[in-house]
Amino acid sequence: MRRASVATLLLVVLTVFLPAQARAADNGEWSVEPADSVITPRTAFQLSASPGATFADRAVVTNSTDGPLTLRLHVADAYNTPRGGGLAVRGEEETQRDVGTWGRPEHDVVTVPAHASVTVPFTLTVPADAPPGDHVGALVAVDDRVQPGAGSFIGVRRAVGARIYLRVEGPQRPALAVEGLRLTTRNPPVPGTGDSSTTVSFTLHNTGNVKLDPRATLRVGGIRVGGPATKQLTNVPAELLPGEKVQVTEGWEGAPSGWGEVTVTATANGADATGSVGFLDLPWILLGAVLALLSGGSAVLVVRRRRRGGRGRTGARPAAGRARRRQGPPRSPRKPLVA
Repeated sequence: MRRASVATLLLVVLTVFLPAQARAADNGEWSVEPADSVITPRTAFQLSASPGATFADRAVVTNSTDGPLTLRLHVADAYNTPRGGGLAVRGEEETQRDVGTWGRPEHDVVTVPAHASVTVPFTLTVPADAPPGDHVGALVAVDDRVQPGAGSFIGVRRAVGARIYLRVEGPQRPALAVEGLRLTTRNPPVPGTGDSSTTVSFTLHNTGNVKLDPRATLRVGGIRVGGPATKQLTNVPAELLPGEKVQVTEGWEGAPSGWGEVTVTATANGADATGSVGFLDLPWILLGAVLALLSGGSAVLVVRRRRRGGRGRTGARPAAGRARRRQGPPRSPRKPLVA
């Protein structure tokens, strides 16, 4: 059953939080959307309240199949998946900590006739000590029937939900951080003889209290050749909820050779954050050429020093000899031989 629960959660991720569009989430068999969306189109519940307030709204559950559907309803917390950053919701059996504990539908179970709709009221009570900022969840409709999945031991329960964006009044503080930046490069040993690639990974952390729509840019500085100097990263999450962390990984063709620093700058809602990491990537042939050049330069310096030293010793010795001959005692004149 644990496998079935995991599979259910994955399908909730796919069918609850679709990009903003004309209709709310729809899996082809049933949908959940805010009421009155025909008169005043709403793709999600956008609510604002002060701490301690209670208010009511309505959702429409529509059955698109040829037979009746019995669905369980509950309000759930939303969160970002750690990898990829997609929005998911906590299952009914999981512990709810935020919107999931504040909201309650009027009916826990509804049966919707074929090709018909049912309107379901629900209430949301904000605690008096609720922190200011954005709180995100969903009103979820789950089909309790467990269907076989893509495996012998996997069961699937399908679910669809309408998003709830609740902003509690008070100071709004957008903030984010770029954490754990890493850069991986792959260059051929001999430049120009193979493919090169770069992968950057980091954690994008919403450290504020409001929902963010982040953008991230990479810049490469230093002494280098190859690879882009700047790049707009595309794998950042479309929405980053307060307190959530998402692992961002992105790769591309081309890699810098040389040494320098890579900086990732993330911006959202007037806030920005940066993270940097240095790199050193020299092909062995270039490194060998540099070492050979340095070795050759050292040998030339040694030879020059020896030559200079030799010329100094050769010129000094005769001078010293001449000085000794000049400074030696005068020779005595030869005495004549006496017969």
